[in-house]
Amino acid sequence: MAEQTSFKPSLGLLDATMIVAGSMIGSGIFIVGADITRNVGSAGWLIAVWLITGFMTLTAALSYGELSGMFPKAGGQYVFLKEAYNPLLGFLYGWSFFAVIQTATIAAVCVAFAKFAAYLIPSLSEDLVAFSIGSFKVSPAQLVAIGITIILTYINTRGVKEGKIIQTSLTLIKLLSLFGLIIFGFIMADGAIWKANWTNAWDLHSLTDSTTPLLGLVAAAMVGSIFSSDAWNNVTFIAGEIKNPKKNIGLSLFLGTLVVTLIYVSTNIMYTAVLPMDQIAHADKDRVAVVASQHIFGSAGTIVIALMIMVSTFGCSNGLILSGARVYYTMAKDQLFFKQASHLNKNAVPAKGLWIQCIAICAWCLSGSYGQLLDMISFVVVLFYMLTIVGIFILRKKRPEAERPYKAFGYPVLPIVYIIMGLTFCGLLIVYKPLYTWPGLIITLIGVPIYYIAVAKKKPAIN
Repeated sequence: MAEQTSFKPSLGLLDATMIVAGSMIGSGIFIVGADITRNVGSAGWLIAVWLITGFMTLTAALSYGELSGMFPKAGGQYVFLKEAYNPLLGFLYGWSFFAVIQTATIAAVCVAFAKFAAYLIPSLSEDLVAFSIGSFKVSPAQLVAIGITIILTYINTRGVKEGKIIQTSLTLIKLLSLFGLIIFGFIMADGAIWKANWTNAWDLHSLTDSTTPLLGLVAAAMVGSIFSSDAWNNVTFIAGEIKNPKKNIGLSLFLGTLVVTLIYVSTNIMYTAVLPMDQIAHADKDRVAVVASQHIFGSAGTIVIALMIMVSTFGCSNGLILSGARVYYTMAKDQLFFKQASHLNKNAVPAKGLWIQCIAICAWCLSGSYGQLLDMISFVVVLFYMLTIVGIFILRKKRPEAERPYKAFGYPVLPIVYIIMGLTFCGLLIVYKPLYTWPGLIITLIGVPIYYIAVAKKKPAIN
């Protein structure tokens, strides 16, 4: 059968909302609370970090609604940056997206699936060695992660409907599971623990680093919450496959980020109701949810959380794999990515782009260094979010006559508030946690010579 020439709009509002929520909720909410607590040291500031991140995420999502209405086509943020600024800035985002942001995130989420599967099948443990070549060792968890990546990539080459079924059903399951965990947690809450945790709730102090000033501690803590709240913009990448995209993308961004923010804040409040702050901060391998679930469900708690995280990470990986290839498709159409990624297969999906992405993900799975890099790219991710939101102001000047079926909520106040908060976060990281900044910037800037090489090789357009 001949390849298709355009995407098929087959995703409704529920599907789009589940892509937003499902792409956001991976393994972070079950783990990063430990590191946040070590940075801020108290219950009030633990919740404050999630509230600040949630506010930023919701504000950005509401602002992106305007851009998605103006450019309802595949590519999302890559297209927004290209149209507001220039092709180079759009490419730098797309390059960073392919090099680390999307591919390393998927690798980390797939490995998390395997790590928690090891609670059920111990032979899958990350601590074991499946094989080694010299000093290079590969664990069973890494092999499982590669297997998950290949399976989900294959499923998504079969068509967007197949990916949609997995995404919508698994996201609904994990939302209900998280709500259930929160409810049971509050039912089993320990009054003495709650009182102890909230007695000095606003005593901001690091449990491990006494040299970093207080605002620096908050910025360092937010690296984890921002990582856990990222990927909400993935729905903009698949605009060409969403029914009535001018309306449904903006609405799904709001609904998805709102639901996830409420879940994240509620989950962490629940942690403070069942676990002393010291146990949250020093949970084994940072697996706070496992310790909390053991308090709630007893010995069965470990299995409960393992199953929840496996469902969560499988669905998250699917959403990220599904949407990521659409960015490469649009870049390839602009002759700024591998030419093969610019074609749709008979199922109207960029299959070759999916497989190119799969190779990059598998490489990250084998590298074992995705975790450190994800800490280091939060800075770049927020930087691109800020630039995109500034793009709203630029486009209102450049294209005042353009159709805007949805306008940024709270404009100009809320977008400006986000930009100020983003600048504060990035500035504090530069000053107090520079290791979280320069590696991501270097990866991004490597894209500059790659862009000019790609432009030099471009074939002239045929009129």
